[in-house]
Amino acid sequence: MTLWFVFALMTVAAIFAVLWPLGRGSGAQDQGSEVAVYKDQLAEIERDLAAGLIPAPEAEAARVEISRRLLAAAASEPAMAPKSNLKWRRVAAALALAGLPLVAVAVYMPLGSPKLQDFPLAQRQRGSGMAQSLENLVVQVEQHLEKSPTDGRGWNVLAPVLERLGRFDDAVRAYRNSLTYNGESAERRSDLGEAISAAAGGVVTAEAKTEFERAHALNADDPKANYFLGLAAEQDGRKGDAATMWRALLAKAPADAPWRALVQSSLARVGGGTMPALSDETIAASKDIAEGDRNAMVRGMVDRLATRLKQNGDDVEGWLRLVRAYLVMGERDKAMGASADARQAVAGDAERLRQLNEGLRTLGVDG
Repeated sequence: MTLWFVFALMTVAAIFAVLWPLGRGSGAQDQGSEVAVYKDQLAEIERDLAAGLIPAPEAEAARVEISRRLLAAAASEPAMAPKSNLKWRRVAAALALAGLPLVAVAVYMPLGSPKLQDFPLAQRQRGSGMAQSLENLVVQVEQHLEKSPTDGRGWNVLAPVLERLGRFDDAVRAYRNSLTYNGESAERRSDLGEAISAAAGGVVTAEAKTEFERAHALNADDPKANYFLGLAAEQDGRKGDAATMWRALLAKAPADAPWRALVQSSLARVGGGTMPALSDETIAASKDIAEGDRNAMVRGMVDRLATRLKQNGDDVEGWLRLVRAYLVMGERDKAMGASADARQAVAGDAERLRQLNEGLRTLGVDG
């Protein structure tokens, strides 16, 4: 309402500015206006008399008095005085009163947003203001890179911003230039692969997978590369491989890793998200209590898992959980023994053996 009140005041001020010169004139014009006023008064008396608002004697007296003043005003008017233009002033006033708002509305409708709902000023500043400033930043950086295309730092800054804005094809080009002028790194290769996947609607294409494999070769612990390689396996129908990769990724993930929840939800999606026989929280808590209690709490679970695996040695994920449990507990010798038992149990199945070896390699158990 405050905004519309300001607009109304501005409109009144504009109309007043237009009408002010129309209401001014020379002395002769003022006298002409006085004659017109008396004439209007005479006409008003006639109307009141016809309507019965005043008696005839009073009307006659008033008519005589006003006629006398009219004659005096007309007698004092110069011979060459211009005639009153009151009619045209009224026309101009009417046009100003009606025309200015109409013109304002006609200009606002195509340029403004009359149907836009109100929202807080702070939100407007955060929304349109930040978006506009981000767009301006992108334009400035792009203009700079047109003049200095070998500025690797500029491409490195521009690429993630373009990806955030949804300009995935431009982001892919920016990441490629960043690699060209900044050199190889697992992070840049993973970022490029992610942009290629985003441009393909979330599908890990062969081109994107190649970039993730290059990133993995540069840094086997790169979380983004490992996650997307698991996603590629899932999209290829190899859910078991995807679960193995993601479970190994979680095994090495810091507790406060921002991407941990994403990997956990992905693991649950492929059917590998059931609670492990030995949780990280349980094992970690066991280190802070007495040795006897720890053995009672953890050792029983370890033995039950080991017994189950002897009965069903084809469970690759179970073997990896058991090995990881031993590693977390600091019993590396038992972890090595469990890995050897696992290899022997799945030796007759080449695919399971491959999954097991990959998982053990990710856990750091190669022997």
